[in-house]
Amino acid sequence: MAESPQPRRNFEAPQGMWIRCAKCTQMIYRRILEENLNVCPDCDHHYRVDARTRIAQLNDPDTFEEFLAGLESTDPLEFTDRIPYKQRLQKVKSDSGETEAIIVGKGFIKGRPVILGAMNPDFIMGSMGAVVGEKVTAAAERAADENLPLVMVTASGGARMMEGMVSLVQMAKTSAAIARLDDAGGLYIVVMSDPTTAGVAASFAFLGDVIIAEPGAMIGFAGARVIANTIKATLPEGFQRAEFMLEHGFVDRVVHRKDLRSEIARIIDYCGK
Repeated sequence: MAESPQPRRNFEAPQGMWIRCAKCTQMIYRRILEENLNVCPDCDHHYRVDARTRIAQLNDPDTFEEFLAGLESTDPLEFTDRIPYKQRLQKVKSDSGETEAIIVGKGFIKGRPVILGAMNPDFIMGSMGAVVGEKVTAAAERAADENLPLVMVTASGGARMMEGMVSLVQMAKTSAAIARLDDAGGLYIVVMSDPTTAGVAASFAFLGDVIIAEPGAMIGFAGARVIANTIKATLPEGFQRAEFMLEHGFVDRVVHRKDLRSEIARIIDYCGK
C-alpha cells in the first residue's frame, strides 16, 4: 500500500531578515547590507545610520571615549503638541536607547586622534536643542584645547521646535564655538549625511574647513516645496542632493561611506594635524 504523501510545511523567513532597497527595489539580505556599511550592494544607496553605528564605522576599534553622556534635555517651555514634550523625550529615549540626538567623544581614525561628533537622525529627527548645542560647543572647545581635529557627522531636520527660542540660539552658540576653534588654528571636518537641513545646515554644518557629503544626501535649509512656493519658480531636479551641492561649490567632495575613514585621515595628514 502506497504511503500517503506527507503534508507540505511552509517555511517563512524570519521577520526582518530581508529588506527591499528604497531606491532600486532589489531585495537585500539584511546581514549583507550591514556588512556593506548599510549601503545597498546593487545601487549604492546610502541608508541612514544611528550615531553608535556611525562611530563604530569611523573609529579604530575600542578607541572612542564618549564625554558629556549624562546631559539630557529638559522642558523649558512645558511644550505640548500631540503629546507633552517630556513624554515624547521618554519615548524616543526608550526606542533609541540614547539620551540625545548627538554623541561626542575622543577617538582615533586610522591612528589619528580626533574629537568626533555623530548625530542620530532617529532621535526626534536629529533636531538641535540645548543639549545638542552644548555638546557641539564642548566638542569644539575640547578640540581647540587639545589641538585636535574636530570631525562632525551631521544628520538633522534642524532646530527642535519643542524648545523654541532656546533651540534657535544654539545656531549662534555653535557657530561662535566653531569660530573660536578656527581662531585657535584648529581643523574642522564636516561629514554631511542624509539629511542635513535647516538650523543645523545654517550653523555648524556649513562652517567646516573641509565639507564632505555622502552620496545622495539631502542637504539644504528649507524644503523644496517651501522654496518653490516662495520664489515662484521651477527648481532643478535633485537640487538639494549632495552631487548638486558639489557641482555648485557648497561641498568640497562627495565620498562613498566605505572611503570615509581613508579620506578623513588623508585630510588630517594634508593639513598637518
